[in-house]
Amino acid sequence: MTRQIRFGSIVFSLLLVSFLASGFVQAPERSGQSPFDGERAFRDLETVVGYGPRPAGSDNIERTREYVLAELVAAGLEPILDSFTAQTPLGRIDMVNIRAVRAGSSSATIVVSGHYDTKLFDEPFVGANDGGSSTAVVLELARVSDRLELEHSLEFIFFDGEEAVIDWTATDSVYGSRYDVGRRIEEGSLDSLKALVLVDMIGDRDLGILQESGSTDWLLAIIWDTAGRLGYARNFNAGGFLVEDDHVPYLRAGIPAVDLIDFDYPEWHTTGDTLDKTSAASLKIVGDVLFNALPAIDLHLVSNQR
Repeated sequence: MTRQIRFGSIVFSLLLVSFLASGFVQAPERSGQSPFDGERAFRDLETVVGYGPRPAGSDNIERTREYVLAELVAAGLEPILDSFTAQTPLGRIDMVNIRAVRAGSSSATIVVSGHYDTKLFDEPFVGANDGGSSTAVVLELARVSDRLELEHSLEFIFFDGEEAVIDWTATDSVYGSRYDVGRRIEEGSLDSLKALVLVDMIGDRDLGILQESGSTDWLLAIIWDTAGRLGYARNFNAGGFLVEDDHVPYLRAGIPAVDLIDFDYPEWHTTGDTLDKTSAASLKIVGDVLFNALPAIDLHLVSNQR
C-alpha cells in the first residue's frame, strides 16, 4: 500500500521504537486476556498467503474472498457482499467489500475493519503483513465477538481496493472504504455508524505501533490505555505520524476513526513481505487489545449519547 506520510518532530521517537523493537515479539504469558486465538489467526494468515498475490479483480482475491466467507458463516455470521466497479488508471475493475454484523442491543454500529487486497506488482508480492495480517485479525475478532456483550452492534468489514493500482493519489487508493462511505450516505445510514477501528500491517514480528495522528483522540486514548493495562505498552508506543489509509474517508465524513498500523516495516511493498516476517504473537497482541478495548469504546459512545 502506498502511503503519503508526513513526519514531524518524531525522529527520536522512531529511533526509540526501533531500539525497543530490536527483538522478536513475545506475547506476555498471562491468561484471561481475551479469547482471541493468535495461532488460529496465524493459520488464517498462512491460508491467505498461500493463495499468492491478491490484487483487486484477480482470481486469487476471489479465492481469498471465498475463504473469508466460509469462515464467517462457520462463526455464525451472515456475510454481505458489496460489489462495485471502480474506475482505476488501468480501467474498470470489479471489487467486493465483505461485511458481517454481530448484533448488539441497538442498531448503532462500531466497525472493525481491514483490507484484504494486495498491491499489484510485476513480481510476486504475497503481502503477508500488508493485506494478510489485517485479514487474519479482523476474521478472528469476528469469530470471538460472540463473547462480547455490547450495546452497539459490531460490523466487520474486509475492504477491497485499499491499494493504489498504480500510484497513491486521492482517486487511486482506498476504493473500498470510499465506496462504503458513499453507500452509507446514499442509503441514509451513515448516522448509525458511531466509530471505526482499522487495522493494517499489524503482523510484524517486531511489533511497534505508533499513534496515527489523524485518528480520533478518544479512540487512541482508549486503545493505548488498554494496551498499557494488558502489559503491551512496548508494542503500542508513544509518538505519532500521519498516514493515509482506509480510515480517512470516514474521518472526512465526520465519523470517529482510528488506524492501528506499524509502518516501521522494511519489507513494505517488497517481495520480502512474506510469512516468516510475521508472527502469531503479534496478531494475538493486537487481538487482545481490541477485544478488551471494544467494551470501553462501546461505553464511551453510550455515555456520550445520553
